Amino acid sequence: MVLKWTFLVALLATLTAGTTHAQDEMLVRPDQDAQVIRTIFDLELTNGRSYQMLDYLANQIGGRLSGSPQAAQAVEWAHQTMDTLDFDTVYRQPVMVPRWVRGEVESGRIVNSLSRGTESVPVCALGGSIATPKGGLTAGLIEVQGFEELKTLGREKVAGKLVFYNRPMDPKHIYTFHAYGGCVDQRWAGAKEAAALGAVGVVVRSMNLKLDDYPHTGSMAYADDGPKIPAAAISTNGAELLSRLLKEQPDLRFNLELSCFQLPDVLSYNVIGEIKGSEFPDEIILVGGHLDAWDNGDGAHDDGAGCVQAMEVLRLFREMKVRPKRTIRVVLFMNEENGLRGAKKYAEIATARGDNHIVAIESDRGGFSPRGFHLEATESQVAKVQAWRSMLEPYGLHDIQSGGSGADISPLKGNDIILVGFVPDSQRYFDYHHSALDVFEAVNQRELEMGAASMAALVYLFSQYGN
Repeated sequence: MVLKWTFLVALLATLTAGTTHAQDEMLVRPDQDAQVIRTIFDLELTNGRSYQMLDYLANQIGGRLSGSPQAAQAVEWAHQTMDTLDFDTVYRQPVMVPRWVRGEVESGRIVNSLSRGTESVPVCALGGSIATPKGGLTAGLIEVQGFEELKTLGREKVAGKLVFYNRPMDPKHIYTFHAYGGCVDQRWAGAKEAAALGAVGVVVRSMNLKLDDYPHTGSMAYADDGPKIPAAAISTNGAELLSRLLKEQPDLRFNLELSCFQLPDVLSYNVIGEIKGSEFPDEIILVGGHLDAWDNGDGAHDDGAGCVQAMEVLRLFREMKVRPKRTIRVVLFMNEENGLRGAKKYAEIATARGDNHIVAIESDRGGFSPRGFHLEATESQVAKVQAWRSMLEPYGLHDIQSGGSGADISPLKGNDIILVGFVPDSQRYFDYHHSALDVFEAVNQRELEMGAASMAALVYLFSQYGN
């Protein structure tokens, strides 16, 4: 075993030794590269640190909405952790972020059902919502599937009512993010559209394919020049019950009480670490996730998993004693969930400095079994990555195609950069997403480690051959 490891270290050193830029683009060595990738997976699956890091982030710090004390703890933890991993550079990048606080009261009650009387249903405030009056607001309900139906009803039928958005995620989509994209508009813009017609509040079906009793929060927005009304998510079981009772009793009334509030913006940070490239240090490969997380869970899948996977990529290079040809930079962004302030600030500073990002890779789809990578890139760039498929497919990485990448890296788009979204299996993600179920115990250690190794493998290939 010692002899084998010595050989692999020597091989890695050879592969990362100096060549000209032209040679770098031409000399793809599938057999040797495949051996390096095998080493990455062997090392992560036998001596990985990603699960250990996630344990601390999720269980010792927990939910860490931007501006909260927990977010500040996460910044310090990330900075200290990367510092102990002996990266070349570790620093915090200041950014002002919003501070929304959930409050202690979140209550939804059906109050005049002829068949069930008064009954509580699980609700939670949507991020950014205003509070209800103390004691809540009670009103009749209008159930709609979308904005066109709402507008057809018009102000006469909507004014003074609670609008109940009940369009479910479409289960026919195999890739569940497509199902999410097909209904998340009612969460994001539902309050704005309903308020414009005189509604007093909105209740939105949770973005979840599963029927359960856990409401799923998420960000929402108001019109800059329009009225603000309270907005809450209701669990999928609660939505099913409410819809059924409304069909039986159209004059059903509902009481919603929320105590959330907004505070002034506060100072927070992106946390950044990097290993300088040996040949092309000005060419940057970014790998990252977002450090903030909603406060009703631990943020283990969203996006603790992405953060520890990104840090693990650099740690693996250090563990293998390999200096990559190009600079690898890990960025843990702050405020993805309710503003993208960290992503925008990072891109602003990178542009001002003239940083040359050639690739940016984001993990923000949970710590599940790896399936591949989706790329925002030119056809030729996509084809180049697809040519590496034979080295990646043994690890389940077969889904390599054009597609969406990630919210935090989106401000970097342009100038020939490849934007990459790491794609794990999506079937269970929305069971946990933005809910109290997103906890450390919901993450499988082997799946998380396979994801970290998958990202490290792709980073290695980009480091060797550019974009």
